[in-house]
Amino acid sequence: MTKTGRWLLAAGLLLAGVLGVLWLLPDRAEAPVVDSYGTFPLRRGPITAVVSATGSLSPVNTVQVGSQVSGTIQHLYADFNDQVKNGQAIAQIDPAIFRAKVAEAQANLANAEAQRDKAVVSVAEAKRDLERVAELNRKKLAATSDLDAAKFAYDAARAEHRVEEAAVAQAEAALQREQVNLDYTTIHAPIDGTIISRDVDVGQTVAASLQAPTLFSIANDLARMQVEADVDESFIGKVRPGQPVSFTVFAYPDRAFHGEVAQVRLEPKVEAGVVKYNCIIRVANDDLALKPGMTATVLIEVDRREEAFQVPHAALRFVPDWPQERLDRLRADLEPGDAIVWRVGDQGLVPLRVTTGIIGEKLTEISGPGLEPGMPIAVPAERKETKRRRRFGLSLF
Repeated sequence: MTKTGRWLLAAGLLLAGVLGVLWLLPDRAEAPVVDSYGTFPLRRGPITAVVSATGSLSPVNTVQVGSQVSGTIQHLYADFNDQVKNGQAIAQIDPAIFRAKVAEAQANLANAEAQRDKAVVSVAEAKRDLERVAELNRKKLAATSDLDAAKFAYDAARAEHRVEEAAVAQAEAALQREQVNLDYTTIHAPIDGTIISRDVDVGQTVAASLQAPTLFSIANDLARMQVEADVDESFIGKVRPGQPVSFTVFAYPDRAFHGEVAQVRLEPKVEAGVVKYNCIIRVANDDLALKPGMTATVLIEVDRREEAFQVPHAALRFVPDWPQERLDRLRADLEPGDAIVWRVGDQGLVPLRVTTGIIGEKLTEISGPGLEPGMPIAVPAERKETKRRRRFGLSLF
């Protein structure tokens, strides 16, 4: 054998030895070991059925304060978070134009009153003329036509007097209107409360031609709040006024707040093809921790049992590795609302026919013969930590 051949043979033997060692080394991958089922001790205790929803917090009574006249904001007497009283001045619109209109209306009223007084004099003069002509007519010293003319003049003067009186009333109404508009330039708080928003600044012009612009939002009492939660139509039939509610907000994730359903509003809301109904939940906020606009994750308690057998939802889904024909026979006579749970006995699994009740967040109420506290109930096994197991094969990683 040549020298080159010997080198090739040695290299081949070395490579074969390395591959053999690698083949016999334990694989770093770990084959999972899974139990066939786990157990859950049957227990009794309170269980609740809840309907979940999301909503936002708002004061029970909020008033939008607007302006009935147009103009420029001259002064602001209140700001965010200020406490105000009913009737307190909180803003001032420049009143110069409105004062001028009041003065103009006062002048128009004075003119109308002067015209009315002039009409009174005309009526008195026409009356004296009528009386003189009537006396002359009785003495046959004045013609009947003169008497008729005097009567006509008297009636015309009285009619003109009524016209002038109406003009005075019209001028008084105009003055009153302009005075009211002048009074509207001072914005007053309509209720006691806290200002939660201010939408104008000094120098800003507000226009009230089409609708009253909003200047402030005042919450009557921040110690009483409400959650407006939207509940899906699939669950709204279970919700009733008076049901207890718990909810959390992002600001206090570890704190549970409590309230009560006050109203289920009948107006539907359609969002992305889903029909929802607005539920009003009243909440006490004595420490003022809750703020308007916070998002609330709501759980409405629609049913409750104080003492009930309960198992995890998974226990009702567990199916042992039995022949399908045998399982079909067990399920053949189940009624709606019935289910099968599996008791773990000394001889293996024993099927128990039960009736389901309240479905809670994690547990389901069951009832039926043969149930005892502490009874081990089979549940699907969880995947556990894998055990190192030798496996033959090549593993380079």
